[in-house]
Amino acid sequence: MQTARQMAGGRQKREVKKEVYVDYSMIFITLFLLAFGLIMVYSTSSYEANISKGDSAYYFKHQLLPTIIGVGAMWFVSRVPYHVYRKLAVPAYFGSMICIMLVKTPLGMTVNGARRWFKLWKFSVQPAEIAKLAMIIVLATLISTLSKRITQPRAFWLVMGVPLPVCALVLGVTKNLSSALIIFGIAFTMLFISTPGYRKYILIVLAVLAIAAAVVLFVVNAGYHSQLNYRFVRILAWLDPEAYVNDKGYQTLQALYAIGSGGIFGKGLGESMQKLGFIPEAQNDMIFSIICEELGLFGAIAVMLMFLILIWRMMVIANNAPDMYGALLVIGVMGHIAIQVILNIAVVTNTIPNTGITLPFISYGGTATIFLLMEIGIVFNVARHIRVD
Repeated sequence: MQTARQMAGGRQKREVKKEVYVDYSMIFITLFLLAFGLIMVYSTSSYEANISKGDSAYYFKHQLLPTIIGVGAMWFVSRVPYHVYRKLAVPAYFGSMICIMLVKTPLGMTVNGARRWFKLWKFSVQPAEIAKLAMIIVLATLISTLSKRITQPRAFWLVMGVPLPVCALVLGVTKNLSSALIIFGIAFTMLFISTPGYRKYILIVLAVLAIAAAVVLFVVNAGYHSQLNYRFVRILAWLDPEAYVNDKGYQTLQALYAIGSGGIFGKGLGESMQKLGFIPEAQNDMIFSIICEELGLFGAIAVMLMFLILIWRMMVIANNAPDMYGALLVIGVMGHIAIQVILNIAVVTNTIPNTGITLPFISYGGTATIFLLMEIGIVFNVARHIRVD
């Protein structure tokens, strides 16, 4: 017969096994970024919204609903066992491509000259955001299925080839180069972290990209750009924004003025001058410049620090994930957020040519907010399955 002490010990062990890991710091940072994003969307857009929409809180209201929906979706996704997504990988892959093609149907919407959305009931949906989440699920499933065979060269090119049809559709249908780059970057990050033995192949890819960039810069600097499209004009504006102040360089220059005028501690929340019609659609891609103007270098560093901590917590979860599939899901989300933050800040500071990339959780955009929160829900889901000793 078992003694009372042995029975109590057995119950204690069972209770330990059932304990769920919850990353409270990550929850706090996510909710903080969402709240801060809503504040900055209102601060940045109130002047323009009052003039064009007759309601200074127009963009704030339209961002608040997707944020609430996104938090609900995050909670729901965090409760569904993440292995269910394995079965959804193929439908998600082809479903995301179908969603992209809907842009060309009567459901498609044109906003500010760009046709990148489709109408779903009363909501506008950006299919590129669906494709990013789908690509994380697809690649995590593929890489974990290949398992040890992932070290073979054929597997490397297979994984790198999976995003190409989706990227081609994003480019061809929506003309959205930045989203195509992010989708490809997600694949690159997941493959790089999961298989460090691919350094030589990754160096080849980077070398090809570097040569392509060098050729483009040579062509531009040599003056062979009389018939180049608007993407090359953006490169010219990046090299010399003042020469294109009335065209592609205008937004960049205004963003730099905002950053420079903010100083160390900024002008104060709501006191930006550049948002008063100088920076077009400031609540979207250029919201970081208004953060710098109103909250200064201190505020900008604080925001970047929050993103760094968020990425670090995801690294911790990935390292402790119960299996390779769970770790890959977290790596994909981590790569997506890291790439988008780096590219957005680089665009705003004119480190790279201007392209439409939003700042996660902060920039205005309902579809992006909902699907980013679903990705965070997947991370919490994986964290819930970490065994706590």
